[in-house]
Amino acid sequence: MSQAPFTNPVDSGRPIVAMLLYPGLTLLDLVAPHTAFSPVMDVLLVWKDLGPITSDAGVRVHPTTTFAQCPGEVDVLFVPGGRDQAATAEDEEVLEFLEDRGGRARYLTAVCGGSLILGAAGLLRGRRAATHWTGRDVLGLLGAENVSERVVVDGNLITGGGVTAGLDFGLVVLARMFGEDVAKMAQLAMEYDPQPPFDAGSPEKAGPRLADLVRGATSGTNDDMIRAVTRLTERGWGGARKVPTT
Repeated sequence: MSQAPFTNPVDSGRPIVAMLLYPGLTLLDLVAPHTAFSPVMDVLLVWKDLGPITSDAGVRVHPTTTFAQCPGEVDVLFVPGGRDQAATAEDEEVLEFLEDRGGRARYLTAVCGGSLILGAAGLLRGRRAATHWTGRDVLGLLGAENVSERVVVDGNLITGGGVTAGLDFGLVVLARMFGEDVAKMAQLAMEYDPQPPFDAGSPEKAGPRLADLVRGATSGTNDDMIRAVTRLTERGWGGARKVPTT
């Protein structure tokens, strides 16, 4: 996945969405909202440098701007989830970028484990949020209230559940920013008319046997995130209140 280098976004007249990239991100977490956003917003794919980022599916994504070059104020700040999200959640440079841009963004947003990365940056304290069902217990450790819904809106914070919830999430953001007709047109253009072959898209519907199998397969990611939260708290991030340096 590539995109032409982005130039002069301030003069485009369109809202700006900054989408965080990082090694091991889940591709659909990024691509589903990107598909909804790109026709009506200027999308910045942001990372520390402009070298390609490899997703957890092995697909390379090319950043279009760096943390340093990203505008100080963006309309939407977005964070996807990923298999290696714990390492990103502990990255001081990432946390400082999210804290800075997130504190000024019109909308603060995430899908799947991206909510946990926002929480690592201290941006979910006292807020209602969604994440992938296997990571719901971590939200409380980050000072957030877990809401087991596909998309959760809490003021300017909009978060989605796991992976495919990014499509629903993207349409909710469009409706908030441009009105329901724009969101409905985007849904129709994508022919987003879900008719899954199985009714097993949530742990409640899939049942305990399948839920346990999936939970076991993803336990490494979740365990890493829980350990990261402990270290983040010791550093004043996550659910802890940072003490200003003097």
